[in-house]
Amino acid sequence: MKHEDTKQKILDKALELFSSQGYDSVSVGEIAKAVGIKAPSLYNHFPGKQAIFDAIVESTAAQYEADTDKIDIHVQNAKQDIPVFTEITADALFEKVRQIFEYSLHNETISRFRRMMTIEQFRSPELAALYSRRYVERILRYHAGIFRALIASGEICAEDPDALAMMYVSPVLTLIGICDRQPEREPECLEKLQNHVQLFFRMVHGSSAQRGEGHE
Repeated sequence: MKHEDTKQKILDKALELFSSQGYDSVSVGEIAKAVGIKAPSLYNHFPGKQAIFDAIVESTAAQYEADTDKIDIHVQNAKQDIPVFTEITADALFEKVRQIFEYSLHNETISRFRRMMTIEQFRSPELAALYSRRYVERILRYHAGIFRALIASGEICAEDPDALAMMYVSPVLTLIGICDRQPEREPECLEKLQNHVQLFFRMVHGSSAQRGEGHE
């Protein structure tokens, strides 16, 4: 097996173990065994378990950015996506939210990483802060930036963009959490997600929301 292939397999297997058992419960020996190599061989690729964890964080962030770029979602850069959300219809907005929702649930790496961080946020203040930055603060900041631009252009009602972001994002995160715990409820959650997006759309657009419901 090539060096880079082995390194990636170490990350994949470590993430699988961390997401199901927790970081502290998994040993380097267990990771090596899952990969199919001896523990000393693993150290040719990473100096230790913390280095593996750090590499998972970095590689998953890169994968998320690359994958979401395909559906014009750049959580790290709200300005880049403002044209995408300008004059968007309710149906088009839901389709975009549905894509990112299903990607978050069904991409194995992204799903396992989220589960791992859900567990690990209670292990240390540093990981709790990372969880908050990754899954709450940056997502709220991104949407607040979008709403701020739409308010400035007169497209949506002039309300506090940070409050709008909280109102918009919180139900989405709640529904993802439900699906993580009870995957069989995904169809129900998708229906709730559509209802939420359409209600929010009507609320922020006022009477102009008619255009998003086939009444243009």
